[in-house]
Amino acid sequence: MRIVFVSDIHGIPSTLAAALEQGEQMGFDRLVLLGDLIHGLNEEGPHRYDPPKVVKILNGYKDRITAVRGNCDEDEDQLLFEFPMLRDYTVLDADGERFFLTHGHLWNEYCLPPIGMGTVLAHGHTHLAVLTKLACGITLFNPGSISRPKGGQERTFGYWDGHTLSHHSIDHA
Repeated sequence: MRIVFVSDIHGIPSTLAAALEQGEQMGFDRLVLLGDLIHGLNEEGPHRYDPPKVVKILNGYKDRITAVRGNCDEDEDQLLFEFPMLRDYTVLDADGERFFLTHGHLWNEYCLPPIGMGTVLAHGHTHLAVLTKLACGITLFNPGSISRPKGGQERTFGYWDGHTLSHHSIDHA
């Protein structure tokens, strides 16, 4: 199973479309959304804030989405989306790898969920792309942010090709 990981869209359709277009070229079976889908930013210019357009784009992938709730996502948002997006976490098994999916405001490297060694803790929230193995044997994976990355990083999404996790920039796609 090939997976695209996207986090912290914050209502910006242009960067979402760029990430999905690149993901389609790579081929993917599942789209994992790690929260903060339509609220939180009000960008102008080429990356204009347009939540209804984000909803339309994501609903087009409804049969391939696994989503978790971010700290900016609201209960009422579920009325817009045609896929469940209000879980605080979920677990996804793919090709022998176990992914604990969450946004990162509840569980993260400083507040680990009750998961075993060898699990990938995938979360967003920080707007920083990270891929590292913690001393406890858990792999920490943050795909970064496609809307407003921090720390001078580029806009990125994550990809699982069935064997390896990686980050991909949409700024230079």
